[in-house]
Amino acid sequence: MAARAILVTALLFFLNSAIAQQPGSQPPAVVLHAARLLDIEAGRVIQPGEVLVEGDRIREVGSSVPHPSGAQVMDLGDTTLMPGLIDAHVHLFLHPGAEDLQTVEESVPQRTIQATLAARDDLMGGFTAERDMGTEGAGSADTAVRNAINKGLIPGPRLRISGNAVDILGGHEDARNYNPEQHVLSNATYANGIGQIIEVIRQQFKEGADFIKMYETGADSLRDGKFSTPYQYSEAELAAAVQEAARLGKRVAVHATGEPGTHYAAEAGVESVDHAFQLSDDTMRLMREKQTPAVPTFTIIEYFADHAASPAAGERERKMLDFHAQEFRKQLAAHVPMAVGSDVGPFPHGTQARELVLMVKYGMSPLATLQADLLNGARLLGWEGQIGALKSGYFADVIAVQGNPLEDISATEHVVFVMKGGEVYKQPH
Repeated sequence: MAARAILVTALLFFLNSAIAQQPGSQPPAVVLHAARLLDIEAGRVIQPGEVLVEGDRIREVGSSVPHPSGAQVMDLGDTTLMPGLIDAHVHLFLHPGAEDLQTVEESVPQRTIQATLAARDDLMGGFTAERDMGTEGAGSADTAVRNAINKGLIPGPRLRISGNAVDILGGHEDARNYNPEQHVLSNATYANGIGQIIEVIRQQFKEGADFIKMYETGADSLRDGKFSTPYQYSEAELAAAVQEAARLGKRVAVHATGEPGTHYAAEAGVESVDHAFQLSDDTMRLMREKQTPAVPTFTIIEYFADHAASPAAGERERKMLDFHAQEFRKQLAAHVPMAVGSDVGPFPHGTQARELVLMVKYGMSPLATLQADLLNGARLLGWEGQIGALKSGYFADVIAVQGNPLEDISATEHVVFVMKGGEVYKQPH
């Protein structure tokens, strides 16, 4: 009899488990509790803060929320609950080291494996959504990484991906410093002229790109305080690219550091001007009127300055960083919209909250920086109304940081809890 009772109990257990795991069954609700909660739209911190999560969505937010029967309550103590961070400029297929060599020496399968690890590291750093700005010669391999994340096969942020970036022959990412007889490939896809641009864009969308990334300027130089960078595509060429992407409801982002390329990009209607070292008054006016954000990417320059191959190279990078910071203050005064992107990849993944710290250092308030990251970032990635705030109906992308980020932005560098889509990926030990 005892053996029969044990057997019945075991069968009931497995039956209940199977029912619980049926498609459509809802996991228990989760209540997150912390000392503080960031209301990013109102620009204030609520004390204490709670978030009720049901499935992959936020159900309710406030100082106190309902605690449904059977809900799991997670007390995160003296932390601040806030939306998952957004990095609008990452390179999952790059890692610290000689960028040109790694793209030549490492196979695409090897780099794809490393990209999955980079995605995990970024998520653990609190970044629950990102825009991958080119695989640097790995083609459309980021389509596989994005899809694997979306299917729950590997951990990582929500991704908008561009595949390989688009460049002219002899352009910014072409292999210009190698023996021509070796026929070293460019780190981008060639498109020379409107016809090729349209063909390449169609191919990239066929292979799964969410948007198109184009190199509009380079190489950069700074001599006696004067910045110079040649443009790569004319305004007409960029406008053709924007029009072709728009045919499918998609957009174009550009690497554009200075004039006249930045002006051509703004006129053409790109979705963002990334790096934006130098913007003329007219370009700033256009970007303000069209609400086209600049994405400053300070962290990569700081990293290059601190890890330069020689003192002279380090000094050049520091002068470039100083120039960029000076121009950034002009852009803020002109009310150019900002989004937050770090250019992570050449520096370690998961550490890019440094970008928020530098944007505050160079003139933005912590609140303005966080709103640029979360509200403008959600809009830029095409997820406005779904991520970037802790609100009912939004995806349950929630992190907890030590300290109050409105008082000290470096709190974003100390993420102790990460939830994406209602699933917990990191929690305090």
